[in-house]
Amino acid sequence: MTYGLILALAFGYLLGSIPFGLLLTRAAGLGDVRKIGSGNIGATNVLRTGNKGLAAATLLLDAMKGTAAVLIAGHFAPETAVWAGLGAFLGHLFPLWLGFKGGKGVSTYLGVLVGLAWQVALIFAVVWLVMAFLFRFSSLAALAAAVVIPIALYFMSTPRTAALFVVMSIIVFIKHRANISRLIDGTEGKIGAKG
Repeated sequence: MTYGLILALAFGYLLGSIPFGLLLTRAAGLGDVRKIGSGNIGATNVLRTGNKGLAAATLLLDAMKGTAAVLIAGHFAPETAVWAGLGAFLGHLFPLWLGFKGGKGVSTYLGVLVGLAWQVALIFAVVWLVMAFLFRFSSLAALAAAVVIPIALYFMSTPRTAALFVVMSIIVFIKHRANISRLIDGTEGKIGAKG
C-alpha cells in the first residue's frame, strides 16, 4: 500500500469518526444519545429522542462525511477515493474518541456511495424507502439495501467499487447482528418508536 493510500485511509477515518449524533443531541440539551434506545450514535437512535430535525441533521451529516472523504481524496488522487471512503466508514463505526464504539454505518455507507457512484445511491434510497414504508424497520431496510448495492455496482460501476461495497455490506450485517436477532424474535423497534 502506497503512502498516498494510507494517507487517504487515515484522512477518511478522521473525518468519519466525527460523532455528529452525539454532538447534536448534546448541543440541543438532550444529553447523551448513547443512554437511550439502542445506545447507538446514528440517526435512527437520535430519532428516538423525538426530535425529527436532529435525526435528519444526523443522517445528512453522517452521510456527508463519507461523501466529503471520497470527493476530497479523489480530487487530489482519484485512485485513493475508495480508500478514503473505506476510512470514513470505519471511522464512523470505530471512532477513536468514543473508545471505538460508534454507529452502525448505514448513513456513512450511503455517503460513500454518493461520492463514488451517485446513480447507485439512488437505488439504495429507493430500496431503503420501499422496505421502510412496507415494514417500518430501519434495520431491515438498511440490510436489504446492503444486499442490493454490491450487485448493482457490479453491473453499473467499477470492480474496485463493487468489491469495496461487498466488504462494507458484510460489515453492516455484522454490526446489525443484534437487530437481526430482534427481527427474528419480533422484538425489533419500529421507525419512530421511542425508548
